[in-house]
Parts: sequence; C-alpha cells; structure tokens
Amino acid sequence: MNTHSPRTASRLALLAACAAALAGLSACYVVPIDPRTGQAYPPHGLHAAREPASVTVVTPPAPSAPPQPGLLSVRLYPLNPQANQGGMLTAIVVDSHTGRGSFTLAYLGDTLQGEATRVDANYAAFGRLHNEVLGSAARNFSGRRGIANAFGSKGVNVQCEYLISGPTLGTGVCLFSDGAKYQMHFG
Repeated sequence: MNTHSPRTASRLALLAACAAALAGLSACYVVPIDPRTGQAYPPHGLHAAREPASVTVVTPPAPSAPPQPGLLSVRLYPLNPQANQGGMLTAIVVDSHTGRGSFTLAYLGDTLQGEATRVDANYAAFGRLHNEVLGSAARNFSGRRGIANAFGSKGVNVQCEYLISGPTLGTGVCLFSDGAKYQMHFG
C-alpha cells in the first residue's frame, strides 16, 4: 500500500523526473577539430589564452583590360610630279593590336578610308610596291611587315607597304591610282 500522501507522491515524481534528466546528460562535450591538422581548436572560454587575432586578406588580381587601340601618325612625302600636286600628307592608323587596324588620309580634297593589316614574311606580294615606287633594287626587309589600302569617294585609291621597326617607328611606300608615289614615315 501507498503510505505517502499525495503531496509526497508528487514530490517523488518530480525528483524522479529530474534524476532521469540528469542521467541523460553526460560528462562529454563536443570539441571542434581543425581538418588541416587533426588537432582540437583552442578553447574560447574565460580561461583561454588571449592572443591577438590576425586576419589575412587576399585581394584577387584585377581583371586585365584589353589593350586600348593605338594611334599611329604617318607622314607621306611626295616622290614624283603627280605626288607633288598633293604635297606632304598625313595618315592615321588606328592599331587594334590584333594585326589589323584602320587607315585614313586626306588626298586632293578627298578622304580615303581603308585598313592596315600585318602580313608575315611569306606574304608573296610584299615588295612589289617598293619596287614600283623606289625602283627594283636589292632590299633587305627587316621588321614587322604590313600592307594598307584605302579608297575615297572621288574614285582615287591607294596601296601601301610598310615595315615597323619599333613601337611607333617604321617606313614604307604608297602608290596612288592616279600615279602619285609617296614614301611613308611612322612616328
């Protein structure tokens, strides 16, 4: 028989519930492990050693911007009586750093527009314009080779060959469809 009063029984039930809850707790605790070293991370409590924290900030490199187009100024000097009518000319080459660019010049009141293209040493036609403008003499072509062509609204066109020997230096020749012959100087 139960000799305990209802009050005592409820106290015993509460005491049993508390004992069961305490029995569920263990003396173990979870410690985070550093996956790089396999060691426990240092404790971060009141008794942990106080060391100054350091933070390393790694800045990713800035994306490289594509090269900006270069602007080359070219002077054309007359070499024959037909070219003397046009006088000294100035051309502009916008180099897109892809082996191609635009080529623009004014000639006898017309604006001629076209393109300039680099060619390799095996380009079979290179040298033909040099021979037509300067005469057929033995030449040693050194430097980066290129050709340029332009056309104007009045029906005149120009063909040029050039050699680039430095970042903005070079020489070449131009032959206009009206017979004018010019020598080119870059820079």
